[in-house]
Amino acid sequence: MKKIFQYSFSVVTLVLFLNSCKQHSSNTSDTASNSADSLKGSVSLSGAFALYPISVKWGEAYKKLHPNVKFNVNGGGAGKGMADVLGGLVDIGNLSRDLHKAEAEQGAIAIPVAIDAVVPTINASNPGIKSLLQTGLTQAQFKSVFIEGKIKNWNELIKGINAPINVYTRSDAAGAAETWAAYCGGKQEDLIGSGVFGDPGLLQAVQRDPSAIGFNNISFVYDAKTKGVQPEVKVLPIDWNANGKIDPEESYYDNLDSIVHAIDHGKYKKPPARLLYFVIKKGKAPKTVVDFIQWVLTDGQAFLKEAGYVPLNPQEIEQAKLLIKP
Repeated sequence: MKKIFQYSFSVVTLVLFLNSCKQHSSNTSDTASNSADSLKGSVSLSGAFALYPISVKWGEAYKKLHPNVKFNVNGGGAGKGMADVLGGLVDIGNLSRDLHKAEAEQGAIAIPVAIDAVVPTINASNPGIKSLLQTGLTQAQFKSVFIEGKIKNWNELIKGINAPINVYTRSDAAGAAETWAAYCGGKQEDLIGSGVFGDPGLLQAVQRDPSAIGFNNISFVYDAKTKGVQPEVKVLPIDWNANGKIDPEESYYDNLDSIVHAIDHGKYKKPPARLLYFVIKKGKAPKTVVDFIQWVLTDGQAFLKEAGYVPLNPQEIEQAKLLIKP
């Protein structure tokens, strides 16, 4: 009986030992595999405020997959991002407008990565707020306010309201300004009003002034966590069919999910909806940068809707991939 017990004990011990070796071997193999697959290096981005929030989120998610990759993300506006990438100061310039011919001639390559929109904003305490949210403004009226300067008082839009229209615009070279100007029928330099630097600055200017009108990227107008509009500001609806009222199919500004759905389904049109781009300089890009952009165009698209952006469609993604060269 004693011998049988010793034999059984020896067999069990041997099995446990072999399983332990197998598990250790598997763990070692996995570790080696992860180590071999992990990337090292850095990715730097600067530019459009519209892409800043999602670029930070993308960087954080990508870094969880590749802990040895460092990220440096800065805002500064589309103009700064373009200047930085062409000057070799960053790997990627964030661009919230279409590429200019002169920039392409300097070697800039614009890779679409997401879709968002610019929306007109007014102060929530505007004396005519109730009527303005019901009627909105037409493209012609926005043009008269932001470019022509013909409409200067709120009483020209809402009867019984006597208050000056204080127009605010961007002082920096901005994709949001260029996109909003394009909707109004002009260019950024055609926009009138008090110039304010950056998306956050323009939003704050509108929040402080009951007579204000401005424009912002939706990622700054809406709170990504609550999905609601930021305090002290309202989105001024666009009367797309110019019938003097906001119809049910034109009413989608109450929350972030609603306007993202409207952009995705073409109800909120281009412009002021627009593509957002990563810009790289022509030539061989570092492996880490290429891998990150490819990830953004695949797994990274899953982060967009939750953050208040619209993903690219499959055809746009395939076309974007063709622009990346390792």
